[in-house]
Amino acid sequence: MYGITNCGSVKKARMFLEERGIDYEFIDFKKFPPTIELVRNWVEKQGIAKVVNNKGMTYKKLGLKDKNLSQEELLECCVQNPSLIKRPVVQRGDILLLGFDEEIYKENLC
Repeated sequence: MYGITNCGSVKKARMFLEERGIDYEFIDFKKFPPTIELVRNWVEKQGIAKVVNNKGMTYKKLGLKDKNLSQEELLECCVQNPSLIKRPVVQRGDILLLGFDEEIYKENLC
């Protein structure tokens, strides 16, 4: 699981996994920013619209709504500003989950 420790969605996801005894490794974006290759892989699987958190403070602070950035430019923004990525990101085998949705977690992780 990738995310930021103090993120509400990350806290919910971690609690969900811990309550069910599901082991996971937590990688904090603040300490270990994602590589361009990793973010590119997520985009290839889910699309840029699902990877970028366009409702978050970072998106608004950077004024990305008003910029017409290419996918590659958005990827670079995600690497430079990991809090721009929808959190948490959970990878388990072929499964890639972005954000926290309890029902989707139940379907894919339990």
